[in-house]
Amino acid sequence: MPGREVLPSTLRRSPEKAQRTWEKTHDSAVETYGEGERAHRTAFAAVKHEFEKVGDHWEPKGRKGPSDRQAAGGGPARRAPTAGGVDANATKDHLMEVAKKLDVPGRSRMTKPELVEAIEKANTRQTTKTREKAKARGR
Repeated sequence: MPGREVLPSTLRRSPEKAQRTWEKTHDSAVETYGEGERAHRTAFAAVKHEFEKVGDHWEPKGRKGPSDRQAAGGGPARRAPTAGGVDANATKDHLMEVAKKLDVPGRSRMTKPELVEAIEKANTRQTTKTREKAKARGR
């Protein structure tokens, strides 16, 4: 199935470049691996190289590169948890700015790993809320 047809909602609310990255990588991965989870993981890995998840959408990162240890190592044999689109390799200052944007309570007292986890949870909450609103509107 073409990437445009299975584009995740978080990417539909993101910049066109993020959408194109996901679509092209997904379509290439489908040719290599077939449709399914592996093609989707591959496409998200490409997006995470240049974008980070903020709330219910993806925003450009200040730098290109892996978002977390899993992205840096990669490969199908190594399935470690990811940071869910949070740029865990970013500076603490950057994570504080993202947490502020998402209105994460208690952020000023958090360590860097705590910020990553709190941002990931805030992203999930916001994405869920946005999807529920869209569903209620019948989309």
